[in-house]
Amino acid sequence: MPQNTPAHETLWKLIKDIRFGMLTHRTASGMLHAHPLTTQNRSIDEHNELYFFISKSGELYERLLTDGEVNVSYADPGDDSYVSLSGQARFIEDLAQKETLWSPMAKAWFPGGYTDADLALLAVRIRHAEYWDVKESKMVQLFKMAKAAVTGEPPRELGEHKELTLS
Repeated sequence: MPQNTPAHETLWKLIKDIRFGMLTHRTASGMLHAHPLTTQNRSIDEHNELYFFISKSGELYERLLTDGEVNVSYADPGDDSYVSLSGQARFIEDLAQKETLWSPMAKAWFPGGYTDADLALLAVRIRHAEYWDVKESKMVQLFKMAKAAVTGEPPRELGEHKELTLS
């Protein structure tokens, strides 16, 4: 997907200020399990990837080596915006990229800095994205929902909903 489409820009606008994404993966028994992770990106790059730092000594690292199919979801209830991203996880051993993405907040988890032996750089290549972005005020939303309750018809046009295929 081209980087400059309005949908691509909206997608990044919706997630860029949300500190944590919930990364969902399959456990060894096949159950779905989610982890809160801090998105390290300053923007979505040309490969449509999101980056996270995780521990190599944790269960998540081991599971993603076995099964890299993941979902990352973001929610900002205050702004009524929600994003669901599906993609493929992989690990990158690029010290320069770790340094570029490094932030002082990451030092709390990885005291050795971006060269910490336990630091893994997780990249999630987004293949499919879906977002919901409600622009109406809460009052307008309540009015539309009340009208729907009275008429028996679902509320219409409660914001923008879009699906994107990125690869």
